[in-house]
Amino acid sequence: MGLRTEKRRRRENKTDYKLRKGLLESKLPRIVIRVTNKYFIVQIVESLEGQDKVIQGVTSRDLLSKGWDKKYIGSLKSIPVGYLSGLLLANKIKNKNQEYLVDLGMIRTISGNRAFSVVKGLIDGGVKINAKDSIFPKKERLNGEHLKPEVRKLISEVKKKL
Repeated sequence: MGLRTEKRRRRENKTDYKLRKGLLESKLPRIVIRVTNKYFIVQIVESLEGQDKVIQGVTSRDLLSKGWDKKYIGSLKSIPVGYLSGLLLANKIKNKNQEYLVDLGMIRTISGNRAFSVVKGLIDGGVKINAKDSIFPKKERLNGEHLKPEVRKLISEVKKKL
């Protein structure tokens, strides 16, 4: 019995091959959510013979053009911003009747996670995604009620523009 070498991308915590195989076999387009140290990246990806093609994508940085104050650029990875990023992508999607799978990659799936705020924004924007309501952050956190009043006002202003 020999030792098996782990694949490089798995070793670097970049790819879960078992999950990826299941996503590719489903033949459905998927919404890929990635959380970096500064931003959210949300993309619609279709796969054809293992080749991924990005159809549409937004980052939380796009909210700067929608009225997000540059003074709060450090908060572009918060729960309310994730929700707004999901709404932004939902507004850009042309075919909302299409069902999508959510690809969180190597993000830990803990209920109330920032990544699930993006999914909630997509669902509220009219995108068909199967998800339980118990995994989403509380509505108060999505609306930024735990933040300063000026940030709360900024969140509601940007939400109106979307």
